[in-house]
Amino acid sequence: MEQLRTDGSLRHLVTLEGLSRSLLEQLLERSQQFVRPLGEKPPQRRSLDGVTVATLFTEPSTRTRVSFELAAQRLGAKVASVEMQLSSRLKGESMLDTVRTLESLHVDVFVLRDPQAEVPDFVARNVLPHVSVLSGGAGSDAHPTQGLLDALTVLQHKQRIAGLSIAIVGDIRHSRVARSAWRVFSTLGAVDIRIVAPAALQPDADEFADCHRSLSIDTGIAGCDVVMMLRIQKERIAETAIPDSAQYFAEWGLTAERLRRAKPDAIVMHPQPMNREVEIASDVADGPQSAIRDQVSNGVAVRMAVLEAVIEGRALAASTT
Repeated sequence: MEQLRTDGSLRHLVTLEGLSRSLLEQLLERSQQFVRPLGEKPPQRRSLDGVTVATLFTEPSTRTRVSFELAAQRLGAKVASVEMQLSSRLKGESMLDTVRTLESLHVDVFVLRDPQAEVPDFVARNVLPHVSVLSGGAGSDAHPTQGLLDALTVLQHKQRIAGLSIAIVGDIRHSRVARSAWRVFSTLGAVDIRIVAPAALQPDADEFADCHRSLSIDTGIAGCDVVMMLRIQKERIAETAIPDSAQYFAEWGLTAERLRRAKPDAIVMHPQPMNREVEIASDVADGPQSAIRDQVSNGVAVRMAVLEAVIEGRALAASTT
């Protein structure tokens, strides 16, 4: 799907696939302008004054949904938070029909999360020309703003992505976070992206092109600049031939001892929610090499940047027609 307007500005963001390095760098540069240390007053702008943003999540979310809503509010937008479990979807209404109803109420931007990977793309293809669609995570395929905030976090700590060694560890097979992280890191020039997971949680052979695959966390994170841990979805433990939680932690959990195999200045990341003492030890999650809280803070900054970019592009497109 074409996510850009004819002038090259961003209209939709449902995947990072196909977006240029230049555009990603522009979004990250814009995002950094919205970053503030904890304790300082968050940035406020009126660039979305008169704009209405609706969040429609058919899966549970805390960080993504709240950060999108805070981002919109801090830019001056009105926010409609639609409780999909209580909406007409339960009566059989399709997501597109719900969106069209809200379009008629002058909603300008839709933020969608759905367990079906194709839903944000399908909706984006069918909305009115002035409307934008942003994915808040879809199926196991894409979580584009998560990928951007992960990239921003790495840039803040390492000042670059090009040339870095990055290990993505855990349930790769079912992870939209892993897929978006791989897309953004590879586009921005990471030379060594490692997929580290038990055999049952490895992705299909035709995915993650040019990534090195490892079946051992001990060898997989050795010498890395960035160790990105992924949540183990406990329901998957029953579905696949992977050990129970305690055994998984013994074999795959990131402990302080294991972390020493990475570079001394390696950072640790996790998209959350975390299963402490399953995929990551608490002393690592809360330790000096952890960038996990930075990821959360950067979520609002990235989503402010994306919202501002799509509305700014709409205004420019309208002025030239």
